[in-house]
Amino acid sequence: MYQVIARKYRPQTFQDVVNQEHVKTTLENAIAGKRIAHGYIFSGQRGTGKTTVARILARCLNCLQGPTTTPCGVCASCQEITAGGTVDVIEIDAASNRGINEMRELRENVRYQPARDRYKVFIIDEAHQITNEAFNALLKTIEEPPPWVVFVLCTTEAHKIPATIASRCQHFSFRSVDFEDLTARMAWICEQEGIQADPEALAVLAQAGEGSVRDSLSALDQAIACCGSHLNAADVRALLGMFSLESLEQVSRALTESNSGRMLEVVDELERNGNNLQHFSRELARYFRNLLVARIAGAETRLLAASSAQRQKLMEIARSFSEEDLTRYLQLSLDLFRDLQFSLQPRFHLELGLVRLVQAGKLIPIEQALAEMSGSLPAPRPTQAAGRQATPAAAPAVAPKARTGPSPFEMDSAKKKGAPAAAPASDPVNSDVPDGDIRERLHAQLMQNGLTHLADAVEHSMMTVSGSELQVVTAKTYKLYLEDRHFETAVREAFGKPMRIKISIGEAGQEAAPSRQAVDRGPDDLTNRALANEEVQRFREVFGGEVRKVRNLKE
Repeated sequence: MYQVIARKYRPQTFQDVVNQEHVKTTLENAIAGKRIAHGYIFSGQRGTGKTTVARILARCLNCLQGPTTTPCGVCASCQEITAGGTVDVIEIDAASNRGINEMRELRENVRYQPARDRYKVFIIDEAHQITNEAFNALLKTIEEPPPWVVFVLCTTEAHKIPATIASRCQHFSFRSVDFEDLTARMAWICEQEGIQADPEALAVLAQAGEGSVRDSLSALDQAIACCGSHLNAADVRALLGMFSLESLEQVSRALTESNSGRMLEVVDELERNGNNLQHFSRELARYFRNLLVARIAGAETRLLAASSAQRQKLMEIARSFSEEDLTRYLQLSLDLFRDLQFSLQPRFHLELGLVRLVQAGKLIPIEQALAEMSGSLPAPRPTQAAGRQATPAAAPAVAPKARTGPSPFEMDSAKKKGAPAAAPASDPVNSDVPDGDIRERLHAQLMQNGLTHLADAVEHSMMTVSGSELQVVTAKTYKLYLEDRHFETAVREAFGKPMRIKISIGEAGQEAAPSRQAVDRGPDDLTNRALANEEVQRFREVFGGEVRKVRNLKE
């Protein structure tokens, strides 16, 4: 009777186990040093060798020449454990024996010594499915078992094992098998079976296993049954429903060309060929992940589960995008795969998702948009593809005004050095200076210092100068602003000398603030002044939009 490859080539010694060096070394040292624990927990991804290592451990303990790290494989104990027919190594499927009654029966069985072998080994598979009550019934037995009993709990979800059980056992975490080790193992099996398989086909099988030896060997068995004694990548992909790098490259080519129509053609071709759209979205997410890894870590990184030819191809494609673009594409493709799991119209969702990828490629960073708004445009990103269409940015319609007088940075540096800050050229101030000129001068100085809230308060106040005293009549709302120390600094900089500031509250402060452009303070004038602001104009030129309402936050 035919035996599947996963069982036929199941490891019989620690040396045959692929990877898991940390587990093998620890168990071999424990056996050699006679420090065998009474309880073990083997956890990890499916198909990584948990139950296999548990059986090897049982053979090492019960071999006629043991306990030994290299069981002979010819004695009755070794052969019966391999065949699964010994009475002293009991394998329990916890998925179907998870209740308290089964655990009580196991507890009664523990009391009896082995019929023939040295140890009685209980291998409990899928141990996380045991109920809490059953674990409680087993708790005392696992803590203080007879000297001839060894428990091995195998699970794929170690977090579901109660802490009271885990604290009484030694925990070994099995890792997923490396891509190179997996392909090497399958190449050796194909050589033993007389199967010709090219490296690309083995890479596809290893990708389908996703780090699981059993899953990869099951896919290999299926491919041999389908393709015969010669395996090629195209036939294996068609069998497993996977997509070649060339088919996924159509998506990246459409992104570099910003071609939404090509994206729709890709979906139509998938539909016509009867491909599963959910599988395509999953492979697309994996594709963008590999591109991102290649872009960051290079083509030779071990993080890429691909053949050497595929690595170089991925690196060439990744150079056409920036890390930010690939990160955005990966997130969108993951969202698309999630949405397709519950979609009643998968084609529509896939079309929408691929078009959104194209639109996302046209986005520019917010830093670049803000730089364009301020008038300082950075150099274009070097990672953009030559065929990528850049989003046209409108040129600023209003040129920034030339700065008059020293900048705030220069004045601050002068103050720190102890030198007097240069004041803008102005005439000596006296009481004959009109109120409008005083406010104009202070308003300009405050705007130059970036204190727009103080400039607005000055604009809504009446001001007169008497000798070295600045008299301000303003509303109660603005009094708190004008008492700020920055206002005193601006007065000294505007007039070139320190002045006493006298602030009084009066009704005139709300009325005697004629605009430099208009006297009327109606809502239309407020909107016009807001729209005439240079920063508002640049913001509208870059981001577009419509200003529907302007409100004075001081009122």
